[in-house]
Amino acid sequence: MKAELRIIGCYASTPRSITNPTAQVLRIGKESFLIDCGEGTQKEMRRMKLKMNSIDRVFISHLHGDHFYGLPGLVNTMAALGRTSPLHIYGPKGIKELLTTVLKSSNSWTSYPLHFIELDQKDPVLIHESYTVRVRTLPLKHRIYTNGFLFEVLKDEVWQRFYAYCSDTSYNEVLIDLISDSEVLYHESTFLKSELSLCEKTGHSTAFQAAQIAQKSRIKTLILGHYSTRYKSLESFREEASEVFPSERIELADDYKVFSLNI
Repeated sequence: MKAELRIIGCYASTPRSITNPTAQVLRIGKESFLIDCGEGTQKEMRRMKLKMNSIDRVFISHLHGDHFYGLPGLVNTMAALGRTSPLHIYGPKGIKELLTTVLKSSNSWTSYPLHFIELDQKDPVLIHESYTVRVRTLPLKHRIYTNGFLFEVLKDEVWQRFYAYCSDTSYNEVLIDLISDSEVLYHESTFLKSELSLCEKTGHSTAFQAAQIAQKSRIKTLILGHYSTRYKSLESFREEASEVFPSERIELADDYKVFSLNI
């Protein structure tokens, strides 16, 4: 079974013409998952030649604009492209009201069913299971209710932790047991240690803290992302993370980057 992660956007909320807010497509076998949907996601999916109607399920971590505001447009365009298959949308309680209000106000009801799975649990919960993939929530520490997502794959008749998505969150050791021994961890690294004082106030992490979580969780590959746009070079994030995690096992997410993942 093959897996691929396509980064549509991986920068923090301050808009720039040269970077995109958070969105990524994870494909595992025949299933395609959209994880977060910041502004402009559908336009960037076109740029990457990603077929919107190939998305089976959408997972929204929280309702900040740089992770959610692209969803109404994407849902509407899927209808314009003739989608008929249901779309399952997982996100915080309130996401159904927000999205359906936009569709109703713009008289843009979809031609296909929308199934909402609203989340308000504070503990991890299993939210999707197929023959080969299952998905659990990961409680994160942010300014509003936020979940990460853990994707597990069935291998040799055993469920194995494969891809852990953690954005946005401040340093949170609760995650260590929940994601331990995962193949890949995507962890936000909004700041460097020079801006550590901003982390608790904003609910974000440094590259060093992301690497600490990866090291304590025995992660095989760490992908850093959700960078503040104040920094000129992404390599500084790798350098800081490599103080506690092997540099050769650190990857830097960037817009339009594609990772082939081993299962």
